Amino acid sequence: MKNLLLIIVFLFLAACQNDSSSSKVQGFLNWRGPDQNGTSPETGLPDKWEDTLWSLDIKGRGCPVIANGRVYSFGYVGEKEELREVFTCIDINTGKILWQKFYSDFLSDIVYDRYTISSPTIDHETGNIYQMTAPGLLICFTPDGDEVWKFSLMEKYGKLSFPNGRIGSPVIFGNTVVIHGITANWGKQGPPRSRFYAFDKSNGNLIWASTPGVHPQDSSFSTAVIAKYNGRHAMYAGTGCGNIVSFDATTGAPLWRFPMCAGGVNTGVLIYKDTLIAVHGKENLDTSTIGRMVAIRIPKNATADKPLVLDNSSEVWRQKIAMFTSSPVLVKDRVYQIDITGNLHCVNADNGKIIWTEKLGNAQSHGSLIYADGKLYIPILNDADDKTSENGLFYIIRPSDEKCEILSRVSIKGKCIGTPAVYGGKVLMHTTAKLYCFGSNEDKAPNTYLSEELATDNKASKDSKVVARQIVPSEVLLKPGQIAEFTCREIDEQGRVIREGKLPAGKWEGFIPPTAKVKSSMNGKFNGEGALIADSNKTPSAGAFKFTANDGIKSYVRGRVVPTDYDENFESFKPTVPREAENTKFAWPPLAWIGARFKWEIREIDGNKCLVKVQDKLILQRAITFIGYPEMSDYTIEADVMTGGNRRIMSDVGLINQRYIIALKGTNRTIDINSNLDRMQVTKKFPVKANTWYRLKTIIKSNADGSGVIFVKCWKKTDTEPTEWTIEHKVEHIHDKGAPGLFGFSPGGLKPVFIDNIKVISK
Repeated sequence: MKNLLLIIVFLFLAACQNDSSSSKVQGFLNWRGPDQNGTSPETGLPDKWEDTLWSLDIKGRGCPVIANGRVYSFGYVGEKEELREVFTCIDINTGKILWQKFYSDFLSDIVYDRYTISSPTIDHETGNIYQMTAPGLLICFTPDGDEVWKFSLMEKYGKLSFPNGRIGSPVIFGNTVVIHGITANWGKQGPPRSRFYAFDKSNGNLIWASTPGVHPQDSSFSTAVIAKYNGRHAMYAGTGCGNIVSFDATTGAPLWRFPMCAGGVNTGVLIYKDTLIAVHGKENLDTSTIGRMVAIRIPKNATADKPLVLDNSSEVWRQKIAMFTSSPVLVKDRVYQIDITGNLHCVNADNGKIIWTEKLGNAQSHGSLIYADGKLYIPILNDADDKTSENGLFYIIRPSDEKCEILSRVSIKGKCIGTPAVYGGKVLMHTTAKLYCFGSNEDKAPNTYLSEELATDNKASKDSKVVARQIVPSEVLLKPGQIAEFTCREIDEQGRVIREGKLPAGKWEGFIPPTAKVKSSMNGKFNGEGALIADSNKTPSAGAFKFTANDGIKSYVRGRVVPTDYDENFESFKPTVPREAENTKFAWPPLAWIGARFKWEIREIDGNKCLVKVQDKLILQRAITFIGYPEMSDYTIEADVMTGGNRRIMSDVGLINQRYIIALKGTNRTIDINSNLDRMQVTKKFPVKANTWYRLKTIIKSNADGSGVIFVKCWKKTDTEPTEWTIEHKVEHIHDKGAPGLFGFSPGGLKPVFIDNIKVISK
């Protein structure tokens, strides 16, 4: 009998472990909660915010996440040049800091301390945590704070920065971590677009990149939601081009898009029955009104071979609710949404009718509500009753179809821009002043789980038929002579991964897409084991390769070779592409440069070929372009530079060294050093003259204690190089690495920028 009971217990535990909805790591693992819709199954949560269990002086705008009794918070500390984003691990019961990691901003446009809008995401299988910083570092941490892998999305894939600092949260799907951002990479991915990238969560290798939208009109930090579609898994999100998009979660292939507004869509979406519910706060495309909530009928006939563009016939209903950045919550057949003027709406998800509205504040921004234990936990931007304070409001509300019962309303220090998290009887909330924890002081077990979509391992039977292969990594960046090895993911017709491992037998060959503007190949070849070996010469190159397996299935990878030493005078380029508006011809910049396309052209000026800033695209009036390897340090970069314009207004031109911009500011007649203008700006007067060539040279020395010195030298090209440095600036927390690059700013697209004779010398 005793043995029989043991067997029953064992079988019960095994069944629990095989339950696809159960999570190996228990907690509040992601910003939108276990069902991706702003809800949690937690119970025993407080009705009132009475006593704060603990608080920490960590500012934040995102949502803390929790696993196995540990809080993982992404916030920021310090002021001005010493401001740094900080990733913190905290004991949820005591508020004790267990470990911290600090990260400085670099090369971003962020103003007014608009940091840490994104939230961490925890992998339910390993407990590893994924975070994207404001300038675009994507990092994988272990629960104990070790960095598993880290790289710069800006320097490697051309992620753009915006003054509002909007960064979305990673999404875990099977063996991938998916992020969203607007990038201007190279080649086919050179034009600025809202893109989604899937990386192998174990090592950071790129699996796929997806461009489901069109030209962006604004930034977007909409985080993708996963749901089943035609037997496969699809992702749904808003984009910077004002669309709601859907794409295959395994391959990234676009499925459909719904043009919605003249601006970026930043909110998360809801999947309800056969519809998608979304909200925005920009001008509608079909009316002159601002904002709407809309239910879109999800099409059933979209495929990767035939992606659809939906029109208004796909609308099931729309409602006049405007919200720019705060996401809706779905509770059964009810949608709860704060609008931009601080009204809480209860909406029927089937027909869009507003059931009731409650005024909670005068404005709302970013902070999204959470529903758990029959209550709504709602942050409101600021306390409108106190006109002079920087305090926010926090509501606890019990909703029903008859009324909105306010259980608690408290004023708390700091603007409430973050989103609450719930776990084990506790509620956690970030403001722009503190991280708060309130609720039960007992160590309660959480009542959490993970939805099937997020818990899926996306694996198919080994006997499934292979219909596609993904070569991983799908994009490589190599130094001359470096070797890249590849693995393969085999996919079945339901979009499931059959196996991962070695490539099958087949043939590699160079591939130039028929739409490529630059007919270029990467300097490298494959050996007998299928590894790619970059040529040892120091010429930058980029291109694609096609792999054809013996069964006929084709796969593609693309790659770049960038040297650590560089010498370019552009004389080998042939300007043959006509620019009719200016009655001239140009050549495209080197394909291996990140963020160069549509920003720079090579033209002949006074019998000399040089790089010229493109002026006809206002959205690209500021150009940051990377020409080297992101892991470089202690190198020298120099170039001939020239500002265009007149005595009243001139352009800016400069170089990027180790994540610092060193620029001649024409209009100001200065040399400036900055990594973020709102954080750090070193300025020295310099008699810049328009249409005059100067030689600009810079080197950065890093010290063992994390400090360093930035050296800058500038002189007229026709003069002898001076012995003394023009600027020597000490930095307490120096950027210890970063790709060399070029900088240009044409104010209003009115004045040209020129660069020539670039030289990078590694130590």
